[in-house]
Amino acid sequence: MKTVCWFLFLLTQLSIATAQNKSVYLFSYFKGNGEDGLHLAWSADGLKWQALKNDSSFLTPTAGKDKLMRDPCIIRGADGLFHMVWTVSWNERTVGYASSKDLIHWSTQQAIPVMEHEPTALNCWAPEIFYDDATKLYMIYWATTIPGRFPQGDSTGDDKYNHRIYYVTTNDFKTFSKAAVLYDKGFNVIDATIQKNGKQYVLFLKDETRYPPQKNLRIAYSNTLTGGYSGPSTPITGKYWAEGPTVLRQGNRWIVYFDKYREHQYGAITSSDLVNWTEISDKLELPKGIRHGTVLPITKKELDKLLK
Repeated sequence: MKTVCWFLFLLTQLSIATAQNKSVYLFSYFKGNGEDGLHLAWSADGLKWQALKNDSSFLTPTAGKDKLMRDPCIIRGADGLFHMVWTVSWNERTVGYASSKDLIHWSTQQAIPVMEHEPTALNCWAPEIFYDDATKLYMIYWATTIPGRFPQGDSTGDDKYNHRIYYVTTNDFKTFSKAAVLYDKGFNVIDATIQKNGKQYVLFLKDETRYPPQKNLRIAYSNTLTGGYSGPSTPITGKYWAEGPTVLRQGNRWIVYFDKYREHQYGAITSSDLVNWTEISDKLELPKGIRHGTVLPITKKELDKLLK
C-alpha cells in the first residue's frame, strides 16, 4: 500500500512539474507613445491574448533623453536571463537595454550608443535582439536613416527617412562591435525580425517604400546571421499597410503578427512553409491600443509569477 501511495505521489508531482513547464506565450508591447513603458499580455494558443497587470506598465522607462519605451523586444538568453531592447526616442542615436530573471525585476536601464559615431544619423528605431548559438554572441539590430548614405530610395520614403538595417554584436552587453549594415537591397527597409529555421536565418522585414507605396511585409534568407541575406520575397501581407512584425513558431506552423496601423488594429497571417500564407486576423484577440512588440514562449510557472 505504501508503495502504491508513493507511486501516486510521484505521478502527481510529475504532473504538476509538467504543467508548470508547459509553454504559454507572452506578448511585450507599448501603448501611446511609449511614455509609461513595458506592457505584457499572455496567451495559451497564440490567438486570444489577455493583458497582464490590468494593462498597466511593468517597467517605467529611464534610458535616453526622451525616456520612451517603444517597440520592446524580449528574448530568453543562453544565460537564462530575459534580455530586452527598445526604442528610446524618435531622434536619438541609442537603443535601450535591460535584463531580468523573472520579467518583473529589471536591471538598471542602459542607453547603448550604437550610432553615436554617425553624427548625422537621424534615429535608431525598432531594435531587436537575437542570440546566435553558432557564435555564442548576441546581435542587436535596428533601422537607421543617415541622410545621403544610400542614394537609392532617397526620394521614395516618408519625408527625410530612408532606412537601412544595422547591427552590433556583444557577449556581455558592456562592449559592442562597431555598427555595420545588416540589410541593404536598395530600398527603404525597417522593422526587421529574425528567426532560425534549421540552419537558415529567416529575416522578416517591412518594405517602407512610400512612393509608389509598398508598406508591406516580406522575407529574406541567409546561411549566416550577420550578412548575405537574399533579396526580399514578394509581399506576404495583404492590401493594407503593415508594420512591426513579430513571429511565433508552433511546431510546423508560423504565425506573423503585425500592426495594421492605418486601420488601428492588429493582424496575423500563418503558414507551414513560409511561402503560402493565410490571413487569420479575424481570429485574433489582443488588448486595446496594443502597439509594436514581440512574442516569446514562457513557462506556466513564469506566467504564474506575472499573474501574481
